[in-house]
Amino acid sequence: MAVVILGYALSLVVAYFLGSIPTGFLVAKARGVDIRTVGSGNIGATNVFRYLGKPAGIFVLLVDALKGWLAAYVWANMVLAWFFPNASETVRDAVRVSAGFGAILGHNFTCWLHFKGGKGIATSAGMLIALVWPALLIILGVWTVLFALTRYVSLASICAAAMLPVAAWLTHESLAMIAVMVGMAALAIYKHRANIQRLLNGTENRISFKKTASPAGTPRQS
Repeated sequence: MAVVILGYALSLVVAYFLGSIPTGFLVAKARGVDIRTVGSGNIGATNVFRYLGKPAGIFVLLVDALKGWLAAYVWANMVLAWFFPNASETVRDAVRVSAGFGAILGHNFTCWLHFKGGKGIATSAGMLIALVWPALLIILGVWTVLFALTRYVSLASICAAAMLPVAAWLTHESLAMIAVMVGMAALAIYKHRANIQRLLNGTENRISFKKTASPAGTPRQS
């Protein structure tokens, strides 16, 4: 029992610290900008894209997604090999989910920035690649269509998150995995609560494909 507890604890804690690397903050800081003081104040790829340009935004997006995949696939498989070599598929999924959630929590509530982080969409996508990639393809399609129609990253992300449990059901995932997807969707939507309010107020910013030069002191949206 002690070995089992240690295995799950390590899968979660190490993945948390992996996810807690504040990619967007570090990339912006290297450019002389505190990304927390511009736009939405979020350290995620969308805010970086808007204020530092396309290359920086894409880099942050890919690295944040990589964190989720590394946690739920590479690190989880290492834990399985060390602590659960003969585990059932249910246990293997549980370890992968534990590691994936650890990375998402690390990204959303990073200890390096007073437990304030991003919204976890890219990191969640990385986890989904490792766990349920067919479902990810469905919600990626939803995201792409809504973003193309509205240019609101937040709206596309919220709707894609809401579709995640449905996508898991459509791709014949287990009830346990669908329940996990419900939890991921709820966390993602919760992290977008400020965006939801701005969407309702008509003050949410649409994404622009032109680089916006904005000084570090520009007031951010609350």
